[in-house]
Amino acid sequence: MELIYNITHVLLWILAIYLSFNCLYLAFFAVAGLFPLASAKKDSESYKKIAVLFPTYRADEVIMDSVKSALAHTYQGEFATIVIADGLKQETCAQLRAQGAEVIEVFFEKSTKGKALLEAMENLKHRGFDIAFVLDVDNLMGADCLNCVNSAAQQGHKVIQLHRTAKNLDSSFAFLDACNEEVNNRIYRKGQAVMGFSPALIGSGIAFDFAYFHSLLKNIGETLGEDKKMDFLIAADRSAVLYLDDVFVYDEKVGDAAVFTAQRTRWIASQIEFIKEYATEGLVKLFKGNIGFFNKTLQTLLMPRILLLGLLFVMAAQSFFNPLGPGKGLWLLLFSAICLTLLISVPGRFYRDKRLYIAVLQIPRAMIGMLIALLSIGKVKRSNMATPHQHTTFSKPKT
Repeated sequence: MELIYNITHVLLWILAIYLSFNCLYLAFFAVAGLFPLASAKKDSESYKKIAVLFPTYRADEVIMDSVKSALAHTYQGEFATIVIADGLKQETCAQLRAQGAEVIEVFFEKSTKGKALLEAMENLKHRGFDIAFVLDVDNLMGADCLNCVNSAAQQGHKVIQLHRTAKNLDSSFAFLDACNEEVNNRIYRKGQAVMGFSPALIGSGIAFDFAYFHSLLKNIGETLGEDKKMDFLIAADRSAVLYLDDVFVYDEKVGDAAVFTAQRTRWIASQIEFIKEYATEGLVKLFKGNIGFFNKTLQTLLMPRILLLGLLFVMAAQSFFNPLGPGKGLWLLLFSAICLTLLISVPGRFYRDKRLYIAVLQIPRAMIGMLIALLSIGKVKRSNMATPHQHTTFSKPKT
């Protein structure tokens, strides 16, 4: 009995140390994200040729509005709107071409975004494009998006991540997901950039030097976490990623718990994949002076925030009657720290919207969704589990 008591005591302390690491990392970069970044520039003496790429998997209705918006985008230089069609209906492809978009049809036994992008780049490599700009099927570009991308590229930046934000707040769950996106932007993008690290890529709203992007895609493989894979490849090259916090790409947010769970299942599976692949290499890179790569490794070790919040609440509650492990003082401190971190990471405009306080009531459902996602990661091996999109009306958020 005493042995069980001692083992439990030690395990609780190990858990406390791990959760403390999570809280300290998130809090540090959340505070860093409170400081400003330089504003993006939109003017330039010359303009690069840009390929705006929409990798699309079975999203016939949504892609029509996204392409229509992209074709109407104002850019001083030359750009082409290109849909990489995986599983689109032939009539959809015909309508896209009629609108003025280019369509590259791809066919795979197992579809992944990385494979679709690579095949498209092979088709486009002799067309003289300087920049590849990747959007998701539901994304809309904000004003001067391509002009700002061009200006940054003219300054020599090979990878540019824009500020992806919500285009729909039409349900309490979508509002909660929008908050989560902005917390990610604060901690993993703006906070990282302020501290001199490369921001984490987010899967869309990313511009690449065309040739460099082509070379990255050749090393992606069949992973479903192509953005995280590129994060590591770029860090291994010691290349820097620029973050434009004031240049926006609008993205559809998850409207219900089922879609949330499917999306997070894919994300958790890719996170586990990269822990296995890069945990040891991260330490090796650290001793070789590549702190940026090591930082990316640390990020894979972090627990999903919604689970972290739930687990710390449980640990703080149990500490009032469980004498084992750390006392309630530490658990309450950690729970308070993660709550404060999240509060300062949510943009101020959200606090002026009463929907935020309704969305908070969805947190328990989100926690349950994350637990289901943890138990469902085996499904990712049998399916690409692409996030389903809906036809949503866009309304520019208040700033």
